[in-house]
Amino acid sequence: MPGTAPYRKATSTQALAAGVLAALLAVGGCNATTPTLGGGSNTATGAAAGGTSAGANPQLEHCDTTLGTMAVDEDRDAPWYYRLTTEYKLDSTVPVLRTLIQQSNCFVVVERGAALNNMMMERDLAASGEMRQGSKMGKGQMVAADYTMSPTINFSEKGTGAVGGLLGGALGGVAGVVAGGLKANEASTTLLLIDNRSGVQVSASQGSAKNYDIAGFGGGFFGGVAGLGGYTNTPEGKIIVTAFMDSYNNMVRALRNYKAQSVEGGLGTGGALQVN
Repeated sequence: MPGTAPYRKATSTQALAAGVLAALLAVGGCNATTPTLGGGSNTATGAAAGGTSAGANPQLEHCDTTLGTMAVDEDRDAPWYYRLTTEYKLDSTVPVLRTLIQQSNCFVVVERGAALNNMMMERDLAASGEMRQGSKMGKGQMVAADYTMSPTINFSEKGTGAVGGLLGGALGGVAGVVAGGLKANEASTTLLLIDNRSGVQVSASQGSAKNYDIAGFGGGFFGGVAGLGGYTNTPEGKIIVTAFMDSYNNMVRALRNYKAQSVEGGLGTGGALQVN
């Protein structure tokens, strides 16, 4: 019959779009997909103890040989940190980064954050003579940090990659509900690795994460079922964590083939770019 093939093609497209939409709604029983690690689907999980880990994400890179000690320090005066804690109401990135680092066994993490105040308090108590004999809180026991890792978050506004129009056109009758409703959320992160003795940047890496949610659905489509309304414009914490894991994995892969840079005459002796 005339028009049969185009009709079948349209129906197939509608079915495909409907299937994608149904799958998205089914993920986690909510209206968002799981954040993806550079195209993957998992985030940071589990714990670490010494060189062992429990429940670590299988996508996290692992080192058989530990490369040195590391402190993690974030610039809390930077615009990204202010936005993280005020606009998005998220906490410091340091705990999750330290967990990922220790789980990977690539570095030994040393304390250089708020807990250092407590460490110094114990030493002050020992020096004052208040501690019991044999407390073993003498001088010369702290481990130096060979490297410092510095994180940065490059925020992307939620919904910068709307694909609702595509699904809306395919679904035809529910186009008004779907159009503009399927949103892509993205975040990218940067990690810098600094050698503490020389001040040389040893490594730099970037990573990203992305997921999709359906922001335009309300009670009119789902009969008023609670919990299926739109998201706010605050990026999910899981997106940021996943982006950091992607950054860290990229760094570890680069470090496996690390080759120190050299300058003729030595580092910091004037360089090869002469000025007349």
